[in-house]
Amino acid sequence: MEKTAWDGIIFIDSVKEYDTAQYSEHVLHILCTEGSMSFIFQNVRYNILSGDYVILTNVSLASAFSESPDFRAVMMSLSAPFITSMAIRSNYGIIGHLSLLQNPVMKLSARDFQRCREDMERIRERLDDEGHLFREEMLGYLLMAHILDLYDIHVRGTALQPVPERTRYLLQQFIELLYHGEYIRNRDLSYYASRLYITPHYLSEICKKVSGKPATYWIDNFTLLEITRLLRQKELSLMEIADRLNFSSLSYFSRYVQKRIGVSPSEYRNRTTT
Repeated sequence: MEKTAWDGIIFIDSVKEYDTAQYSEHVLHILCTEGSMSFIFQNVRYNILSGDYVILTNVSLASAFSESPDFRAVMMSLSAPFITSMAIRSNYGIIGHLSLLQNPVMKLSARDFQRCREDMERIRERLDDEGHLFREEMLGYLLMAHILDLYDIHVRGTALQPVPERTRYLLQQFIELLYHGEYIRNRDLSYYASRLYITPHYLSEICKKVSGKPATYWIDNFTLLEITRLLRQKELSLMEIADRLNFSSLSYFSRYVQKRIGVSPSEYRNRTTT
């Protein structure tokens, strides 16, 4: 770690030093300034070059980080509760969040790259200003300005449109249920709809309108991420994995995986561990 004011904002020198377990509730921002790096996110490998901005809203979903010898970046880890406490008056947050779960990389123009670099360097510089009587508030406003810059960049680079406050609230609650592991116990769309006091059709429709994917896609997405993570742990048997994820039988577990990723659990394990 390079320096820290408190757990709200932390700058790091290398992703390999980053303790994903300790900072599980942090959002990792990476602005590549030189060289290259790569990582796997949701079973897709991303190759990052200078001028790319990465936002990992859930670092535990990323793995296999690799950096070139000349890799340089400004890397900032932000506490999710700290970001939430700033209460930015925009309903774009959940829209951007869902979009970043599908693709965490933004390609920046030269102008946007310079702006983001200046934003982040300014925050890092002011972390040292321990004598400032309003340091936390000051850093919060600097960070808020940077996040709004990122919103602007992301909106300009996508076709996503703002959604009503009620829709934003429902989607945020839905995604939070998944992050808290409800997919381990419940994978039926009707369960999530009942928790939100809406119909399954309505939940699926608002998910599709905002993210382009129905609600069942996101339930399967979180489930398959956990399945593939466990399959890479060779000490676990397939039966143990099926039990952990509350599948009624090994055969049902195998059919679930085969249907959604096109190969059996055994074949997937062989491909990723050989």
